[in-house]
Amino acid sequence: MNLHEYQGKELLKQFGVQIQEGILAQTVEEAVYAAQSIKEKYQSDWSVIKAQVHAGGRGKGGGIKLAKNEDQVREYASAILGMHLVTPQTSKEGKLVSKVLVTQDVYYPGDEDPSEYYISILTDRGRQCNVIIYSTEGGMDIEAVAADTPHLVHKEFIDPSLGLLPFQINKIAFNLGLEGKAFKEMRSFIKSLYQAFIQSDASLFEINPCLKTSDARIMAVDAKVVLDDNALFRHPELEALRDPNEEDPTEVEAREHDLNYVKLDGNVGCMVNGAGLAMSTMDIIKLSGGEPANFLDVGGTADATRVEKAFRIILQDPNVKAILINIFGGIVRCDRVAQGVVDACKNMGDLEVPIIVRLQGTNADIAQKIIQDSGLKVHSAILLQEDR
Repeated sequence: MNLHEYQGKELLKQFGVQIQEGILAQTVEEAVYAAQSIKEKYQSDWSVIKAQVHAGGRGKGGGIKLAKNEDQVREYASAILGMHLVTPQTSKEGKLVSKVLVTQDVYYPGDEDPSEYYISILTDRGRQCNVIIYSTEGGMDIEAVAADTPHLVHKEFIDPSLGLLPFQINKIAFNLGLEGKAFKEMRSFIKSLYQAFIQSDASLFEINPCLKTSDARIMAVDAKVVLDDNALFRHPELEALRDPNEEDPTEVEAREHDLNYVKLDGNVGCMVNGAGLAMSTMDIIKLSGGEPANFLDVGGTADATRVEKAFRIILQDPNVKAILINIFGGIVRCDRVAQGVVDACKNMGDLEVPIIVRLQGTNADIAQKIIQDSGLKVHSAILLQEDR
């Protein structure tokens, strides 16, 4: 689950991570008032207007502006609110901006070459441990740094049985070329950041840039936070931060019906029971020359109601040209699934796309007969490769 920048910063702040302070605004007048409040509270003559959408590259897309006076706050807030922000991480239609974060300007006058670092924490699945990735070359072009000068990107792997050790924190600060007050500030920053990562069950923290101010303070100027959906049951307060307006509407609908659905770019719709079988099914489609249009796990209770809802969700994608149902009847009997498919098809009327139902396991032969006797244009199969 993605968080907005303002939500991610508030989460970090709870763990003692120093952040660029800001106030959320949903109208131009709120933005102006926020800028006035920031000026009074933080002695910041300038303010930054930042679009709040789940996408990186906002600055290059025109979603981040530095306002030097109240007139510019009004001008930039008017331009950003309501715009469809297009970045390398959005579709060509972009994302509608409905709120902005008005922040203090932490780049002090006369500081023409501020020190910006890149710091992220994520899980390295190959090594089965967390890793801190960091670089002295923070800012908007970190992707180019990683591609062109990989030696400037460092990694610190963290043993899960030991946790983040003091010498590793020191190593990070040394490699970033820090000393004195900035060195101590970075140590505190990294320690608090990692604690926040672990205790919030996050899958990604990305701070870009992490800024060393001219008075040697270390702070998060931006924050990308992704939480592990599977751990949200432990954090109802974080689950409440979900913004469904930033997510795919079909995925939101599927979640409301307890269906595990992820939209992809192919043309073969998939309906499967079990995440592992769903992944294998998508692999088989790829190996056969097709492209899966989705991941959809209906779970172990594939009754008529559940199957019908899954059908409707899959068919919302106009790119779907066929649907493959692949069910292994272990917990659920194949004949019940087959009846569910038949009932769902009858309830939905004539379906324009071909449907192939592969059922294997308990009562697979009975299931095949149910589908064949239904009179529907549904192709039944027991094996994944059959001669026709």
